[in-house]
Amino acid sequence: MWVKSLHLSDFRSYAALDITFEGGVNCLVGSNGQGKTNVIEAIGYLATLQSHRVASDAPLVRLGADHAVIGAVVSHEDRHMSVEIQINAGRANRAKLNRTPVTRVRDIVGVLRTVVFSPEDLSLVKGDPGERRNFLDELLTLRTPRIAGLRADVDRVLKQRNALLKSAAATGMSQSAADTALAVWDEQYALHAAELLHERVHLLQQLQPLVADRYRHVAGDVGLDVAMRYQSSVAGTDDHTPGPDEMTAWTPMHWQQRLLEQLRVHRRQELARAVTVVGPHRDEIALSIAGMPARAFLSHGESWSLALSLRLASYDLLVGDDIAPVLILDDVFAELDDVRRAHLVDAVTSATQSFITAAVEHDIPAQLHARRYVVTKGQVSDVRPQ
Repeated sequence: MWVKSLHLSDFRSYAALDITFEGGVNCLVGSNGQGKTNVIEAIGYLATLQSHRVASDAPLVRLGADHAVIGAVVSHEDRHMSVEIQINAGRANRAKLNRTPVTRVRDIVGVLRTVVFSPEDLSLVKGDPGERRNFLDELLTLRTPRIAGLRADVDRVLKQRNALLKSAAATGMSQSAADTALAVWDEQYALHAAELLHERVHLLQQLQPLVADRYRHVAGDVGLDVAMRYQSSVAGTDDHTPGPDEMTAWTPMHWQQRLLEQLRVHRRQELARAVTVVGPHRDEIALSIAGMPARAFLSHGESWSLALSLRLASYDLLVGDDIAPVLILDDVFAELDDVRRAHLVDAVTSATQSFITAAVEHDIPAQLHARRYVVTKGQVSDVRPQ
């Protein structure tokens, strides 16, 4: 899979941009603030419908413009597909596939698949649990695009349920009346959330050995024990906390029953706080090295190694699915030492297509034979084979 061409209109700093790419390694070089990251951000957005830099769409629309457009031609197994999304400020986005409007924007998910590694990825190790949950959910969606719909269903029902809890708290609704009012939303929430929980736990089981292998390679220590554990807000009880193997064996029906039970147990707390306190939005993916919690004990270099390992393991998993995603590295070589650089070079050169951004030429390892694109003041030019 690779991106043949990219079109931008009123996206970030670009009033208009049309550029063609090749397979193999593509490097975008330019000083900070010139627009190189905007290009790869657009490519990543087409794959996930999310930016790796900001949480909302508003900053993606060029100042003064009504909307932004990202379009690309993607090649996969001798087939070419055009995909386009119009990002509307304050309104629903629109999308096209092969120039035909699609009913739902998420229908374009899966046409292009990417793995992005950027300086922001330190938050996968050091950040809040939501960063790690989002990492898992994005990877699930890349592997199985229908998960985008499941995530939307979970978010929709959760918002409805929280709105009802706030209303109940504001009006002083009794618990029995709240039980009746929440019954339908409990069932809907448990149905969708159970499937998401089931998918997350199984993904983590597949991902852990890949992360462990990548980390041992990056860190150069085969004796390191790398662990990833799913900590569920609904799985445990007062007298029993299930282990990874037990949770992996659970069916979606089991998760659904457990979630309904925990919603009942926490009803009084939910009414007091006016928010849903259990479910996939409350879970954690605990990372540890040699038994020590990664978030609290890893050094800066070790955190970089683990973040890099999470992304490269994601790439390995997708390649194992015969997806061969586009690999994007946003201004990260300058942050890495020689050992980590060499490991990343191996991944870059093995990819069908990869994109690298760098502030200066010498940040790009000399052993990378790449096509260079110079980015200056929102202009991409001076393409030279290297």
